[in-house]
Amino acid sequence: MEKTQNYLKDYILKWLNANIPEYADWIFVAIALLWIAAFSLAVHFILHRLLLKWARSRATASRWIWQRALFERNLFKRLALTLQGIIIQSQAKLLLDSGSTLVKTIEIATSVWILIFGTLSIFSMLDMLQDILRRSPTMRHFPLRGIVQSIKLIIAFLIGLLIISILMGKSPLLLLSGLGAISAVMMLVFKDPILGLVAGIQLSANNMLAVDDWLEMPKFGADGDVIDISLTTVKVRNWDKTITTIPTYALISDSFKNWRGMSESGGRRIKRSLYLEISSVRFLTDDEILQLRKINILAPYLEEKCKELNLYNSERDQNISVPINNRRLTNIGTLRAYMIAYLKNHPGIHQYMTLMVRQLESSPDGIPMEIYAFTNTTAWGEYEGIQADIFDHFLAILSEFDIRAHETPTGHDLRSLGIKSA
Repeated sequence: MEKTQNYLKDYILKWLNANIPEYADWIFVAIALLWIAAFSLAVHFILHRLLLKWARSRATASRWIWQRALFERNLFKRLALTLQGIIIQSQAKLLLDSGSTLVKTIEIATSVWILIFGTLSIFSMLDMLQDILRRSPTMRHFPLRGIVQSIKLIIAFLIGLLIISILMGKSPLLLLSGLGAISAVMMLVFKDPILGLVAGIQLSANNMLAVDDWLEMPKFGADGDVIDISLTTVKVRNWDKTITTIPTYALISDSFKNWRGMSESGGRRIKRSLYLEISSVRFLTDDEILQLRKINILAPYLEEKCKELNLYNSERDQNISVPINNRRLTNIGTLRAYMIAYLKNHPGIHQYMTLMVRQLESSPDGIPMEIYAFTNTTAWGEYEGIQADIFDHFLAILSEFDIRAHETPTGHDLRSLGIKSA
């Protein structure tokens, strides 16, 4: 090809010099430019209209992810444009005088063109790699986008230096040596990307945050799933479907809560109290104990507890006619035993995690009876349903133990009291 073009070049120049010597050089340059343009258009048509169109149709029908990703990220299109720049530059060097201003101009323009589309091709390859790795279960929670953006930023910076050096006709080393004078300005301009890059490395190295984690950060009003981790920002889709954007470096400088541990454990905590009326606490009578023994899950507890109390009281020579001298069952203690037994038999409660019902310090709001347990699901809707069913049941069975739930008097109660007294 090169020999043929050199032969044509010599033949055309010889013919022009023989017939139109005064305009030979100008006409030859015009012919060369027309040839370069025509050849480039032909290459463009073959690459974009024929080869790429055929390859795209094959990739779209393919079941392989990487083949579809190649065209979704325009890798071949950008490589084709890079190749066209190389062809134009090589054609200009072959057909035109290598020392002319026109060739130097074309060389500079095509070099910039090649660098730009070559860089975009590298970006497409990185995006394609990111798309493929995101589908892998092991890499799904890895902050790939932030790392890819960091690599892109470094590449873009280096290519930018090369382009500037080509346009100025200077060595890139001279530009690098002069960066020390403007380093402070560069640090100020690229402050957020630099901080984000450092934060992203720390987040990934320490496994602090990943896509799909539940993030809670009240300072920024964030409470929801992480949907994207980029070089400078982290996007959180809150439970009300709003999007909160947090600077990546803020996750290093400020505290946040990651609920990933809860999700991975398979259980979600219930920590909620029933407030009981203090005046309703009392000892159980024998008849009430007999009635409560009919409750299947409570019967083993009552049988064992009654034996323990009878043995304790019989071993001590005390005046049994006075109730305070003996150990006796209380309605609140029996209620607590029932609540524990109910939770241990509930299909929605995780039996291998902490499970307790504890009585907290009494207050003007009554006696808090706190349920501390874990559901065997982390799905929000199912969790709320299990929790609501449990407390519905506990509130409904209070009357069986003759215990009342505490209620603070309302305006209606006070008005009713005033009407009755009048």
